[in-house]
Amino acid sequence: MLIGLDIGTTSLSAVALDPESGRQAAHRTVANRAGSFPGAGRAELDLSRLYELTAQCLAELVAQADLAPTAIQGIGVTGQQHGVALIGPAGSPAGPAITWQDLRVQEPLPGSDRPVLERFISAAGGREAFRNTGCLPAAGFLGPSLYWLGLQDALPAAPVTACFVPDAVVSFLTGATVVCEPTLAASSGIFDIRANCWDSTLLERLALPARLFPPIGDAGDVAGGLRRELAEAVGLAEGTPVTVALGDNQASFIGSAPEPGRSLLVNVGTGGQISARSDEFHFIPGLENRPFPGGQYLLIGGGLFGGRSYAYLQSFYHQVGAQLLEAESPDDLYARMTELAAAAPAGSDGLRCEPFFTGSRTDPGLRASFSGLSPDNFTPGHFARALLEGMADGFFAFFEQMRPVAGTPPLLVGAGNGVRQNRLLARILAGRFGKTLLIPSHAEEAAVGAAVAAAVGLGIFGELETAAAALLDYADSVDP
Repeated sequence: MLIGLDIGTTSLSAVALDPESGRQAAHRTVANRAGSFPGAGRAELDLSRLYELTAQCLAELVAQADLAPTAIQGIGVTGQQHGVALIGPAGSPAGPAITWQDLRVQEPLPGSDRPVLERFISAAGGREAFRNTGCLPAAGFLGPSLYWLGLQDALPAAPVTACFVPDAVVSFLTGATVVCEPTLAASSGIFDIRANCWDSTLLERLALPARLFPPIGDAGDVAGGLRRELAEAVGLAEGTPVTVALGDNQASFIGSAPEPGRSLLVNVGTGGQISARSDEFHFIPGLENRPFPGGQYLLIGGGLFGGRSYAYLQSFYHQVGAQLLEAESPDDLYARMTELAAAAPAGSDGLRCEPFFTGSRTDPGLRASFSGLSPDNFTPGHFARALLEGMADGFFAFFEQMRPVAGTPPLLVGAGNGVRQNRLLARILAGRFGKTLLIPSHAEEAAVGAAVAAAVGLGIFGELETAAAALLDYADSVDP
């Protein structure tokens, strides 16, 4: 068996995957209670608490699978991209991690009238300076967050390393020095994805010391073996290989598409992305071009809309019930919203929603809007449906940007809890793209993708294409 571990924003998930049959022998999820929002626009994470939750998740998985410790051949790790974790030896925290949801760089520091992100881009040499990073920097990225610390003389001294949250977990599991894989490094805004290294010119211009950044490895590389005391605590063998962490976007693609070269993936979780694989590097403003294992690339349309946008509407309905009607909201309020949305006609009788409640990657100041209001569509169901349709429109707009270079992949794949748990959203996506939406047989696609990548790194399969074809399939489909 192989274990895939996904260090997500709202939950930690682990799967035990049989590399001979592709069968998922066990699956455990633990709520990620390590995060906090200590102030307006701030999103942080307590790494020590996260490590405890990681051990808990692994122990529960091993107990559920009821396998001998030596039956586990390796552990693949993935997790949230962007953000920054500052760690010392063996993953020891050097303060709270700043996560991808953090917006502090959108504000100016005291004594300045320019947002930190604007200063970051200007100091780097303007937007053209980021052509080789594959994306323009945004709030929550590692590079701008470190720059924010640097402006306040708060960058840590050696031997602290700046890495990503999944990297810190790998260091905690193994006690090894961090090695960063390009799929995570590229989410920093300061990594040259064509040269496969930290961009030394950007680091110099931004006064970010090179000593902060870890060396770069490859997908599937073994970072180290599971530490003895941790192995005993979770029920695994000491020295069980743990591979270098992957970014969750690429891992989800690996764990979702049996035919990766022919697939367009829409992944809806807290946020949302649409992805297509490419053999060549392309710089397209408004999109991200991220590394993909095997020397390829993944074109990404990353939206700050997704499950979080639907949650904002749910919160509004809850407040209406509590503050106007003095009524308790039902436990199934999400289900009731979707039921009402399904009763509204396609097109929401002209009501349109742009679900950019917290802006976009390229325009942080953008905000959500509802338009086309009339007496006929001014209902809770129409608002819910219009928001879901607005999400689908956002994904399709990204696709239209990537189509000139990515073409039109024949397969449309839907992944993430936003697709699996909301059948109406799945139908709306299928209709918007005019294709049958295929849903992978494995839930927790990112964790499965980490296990598949580990299978290749450990030599069980020769390449990702072979592993995907052998281990993955579709469990369901939704027609337009």
